[in-house]
Amino acid sequence: MNLQSNPSTWTPRTAPGTRRLAQRVTPARPRPPARSWAGPIALWLLGATLASPHAQVYLSPSEVLAAPGADRLYVTAATHQRVLVVDPAQATVVSHLALPAAPNGMALSRDGARLYVACGEAGGSVVVFETATGTAQRTLTVGHTPVAPVLSPNGERLLVCDRFANAVLVLDLGSGKESARIGVPREPIAAQLSPDGRYLFVANHLPAMAANQFPVAAVVRVLDLQESRLAGTIELPNGSSSLRGMGSSADGKHLYVTHLLSRYQMPTTQLERGWMNTAALTVIDVASRQRLNTFLLDDVDLGAANPWGVVASTDGRWLLVTHAGTHELSVIDQPALLEKLARVARGEKVSEVSATAEDVPNDLSFLVGLRRRVALPGNGPRGLALTQSGVAIAEYFSDSLALVQLDGANRPRVKSLALGPTQPLTVVRRGEQVFNDASICFQSWQSCASCHPDARVDGFNWDLLNDGIGTPKNTKNMLMAHATPPAMSLGVRETTETAVRSGIRHILFAVRPEEEAVAMDEYLKSLRPVPSPRRVQGELSEAAQRGASVFVRADCQQCHPAPLFTDLKTYDVGTGTGRERHALFDTPTLIEVWRTGPYLHDGRAASIHDVLRRYNSSGRHGRTADLTEQELNDLAEYVLSL
Repeated sequence: MNLQSNPSTWTPRTAPGTRRLAQRVTPARPRPPARSWAGPIALWLLGATLASPHAQVYLSPSEVLAAPGADRLYVTAATHQRVLVVDPAQATVVSHLALPAAPNGMALSRDGARLYVACGEAGGSVVVFETATGTAQRTLTVGHTPVAPVLSPNGERLLVCDRFANAVLVLDLGSGKESARIGVPREPIAAQLSPDGRYLFVANHLPAMAANQFPVAAVVRVLDLQESRLAGTIELPNGSSSLRGMGSSADGKHLYVTHLLSRYQMPTTQLERGWMNTAALTVIDVASRQRLNTFLLDDVDLGAANPWGVVASTDGRWLLVTHAGTHELSVIDQPALLEKLARVARGEKVSEVSATAEDVPNDLSFLVGLRRRVALPGNGPRGLALTQSGVAIAEYFSDSLALVQLDGANRPRVKSLALGPTQPLTVVRRGEQVFNDASICFQSWQSCASCHPDARVDGFNWDLLNDGIGTPKNTKNMLMAHATPPAMSLGVRETTETAVRSGIRHILFAVRPEEEAVAMDEYLKSLRPVPSPRRVQGELSEAAQRGASVFVRADCQQCHPAPLFTDLKTYDVGTGTGRERHALFDTPTLIEVWRTGPYLHDGRAASIHDVLRRYNSSGRHGRTADLTEQELNDLAEYVLSL
């Protein structure tokens, strides 16, 4: 066995420590005596109506955009409702642009005269600024959580990803109105135009299918803007999820997409050699609209967790990728990379592992000799943009901007620019930082956010061993986890506090200070639900209002009562299989269920409709057998509006 290969191609064997880990698995236990959760519930509901406790303290730089000539940088402050204007030559913040809500993305006109900033959640908007004066010219109303705005080459249209409504909006900038809406699978999060402006490549954040099928992977959709229709789907390798960034080569011939390549089919007995999660970059040929290949950004014994932003230098020499989990920048020799991919596509053996193109996504040694890993001074690097001498990188958790000078003959030189006054870390902010930090993990392969992006779900079934081996379970949303014990689908952890500490030990394979676990607890408690995109101006639609009545008539409220929409009990609802055929499953909250598919403990249900009809033949999961199709649709609409 070659030690540089990735384990997804191996025949599973007992790894060192497996027996010891298996013996530590906690068996299913009866639920502890009833406790009063009125206090925690009241506090959580109060907190859910307020902004994040650190929203007005920290800047959280997330995206960087360079003006023509790179004499000005625009930096989104994700938790401070503004865009910072930075002079990179003087390394100073010269001004800021105030926004009505948190910024999610930016686009700049070719002449640099107008900046378009997408911001907000439900009832989102795009604010258009005149960059010379810093004044807001107009505000365009768009959908739910607008991200990744892209200007058409002629500047007449603005394309906006409506993340939680699963669509791309085409805005006519003359009229300010929506001229087209094109549906995409799930959470469009990044986009790039083809050089001729006809095709828009859209990266979808998460898989959109049932988790017990094969393959399970997010996709890149290709939209024909001339005809306002879907023009194709670019499939990514099985296990692709958490897509974050998309960048184009300087000549427009290639697109690059950052994502994780999760080895979810392996039991979580170890981390070595990318056993669970690997960091990946997919290369797309723009002319053919096809995936060229996907390669790994990790090293054999050191992960490069949570790749985020990607950009190519204008001279075509460098491909630059930020790693949000390991606080690094990858500097990749782009011509050498493309040549190596071309050679392996012709059937040449280019490494000890890669003799064919199919081998490349499992080759942890593929970038040997092609890439330098540059440690960055800040914490949580995300978006990046080219400057006159290198690249500027937004460092989310340290409220800083890393300025990296690239010199082909020498190691890159790095300095850090503080974007605001240094703020002490609250326990919540520290918890969010640790939750996203892969450096606390054995060999830096993953962070908690690798399986829980944005503290939600990745769409996969994982065999975590806490309820025995060979019983994979779908990733759960961390929202309200502390207020709705027990944890895990079978309730094998009495509290989420216990689950957090077990995750550090058995998923990150680390022993960490107790204060880090306490901080993560507080961060997770601070999470607030995102309003459902199914709501109409914040209210239930007519269909959802009808569905609320069906919800009661079908006895759904018996197990899912307001305000938590769970009774904190376990039931056999007829969904268990194999040795779990009569297992008692924890009743999950329905709040934000619109965001966290697929459904049921094994993710077999791709939709709520499937839960209610296809996988409820026994009638133990609500009395839905006699509902008409209209009633079933109304019920699903209500549930998805919570």
